[in-house]
Amino acid sequence: MATIRKTITLTDQQDQWIKTQIAAGGFTNDSEYIRDLVRRDQEQNAQFLALKQAIQEGLESGVSNKTVGEIWEEAEQRSKNKRG
Repeated sequence: MATIRKTITLTDQQDQWIKTQIAAGGFTNDSEYIRDLVRRDQEQNAQFLALKQAIQEGLESGVSNKTVGEIWEEAEQRSKNKRG
């Protein structure tokens, strides 16, 4: 994978935070820390978009004739099936 060099400006406090994370052993250098932040942001954004789509699908599905209890039971069963 190709890499691109970027120049960024941080406050002293932000720079110290990154140095602390490196000193704690979580990262080997500044670039590794920044790349990790970008990866986590990408994952979080993907999860947000999936949730947003699920909400939209729910809104578009209309009103259900099922009781809250029935809906809850179905959701619990789907959750168990995904885990098992």
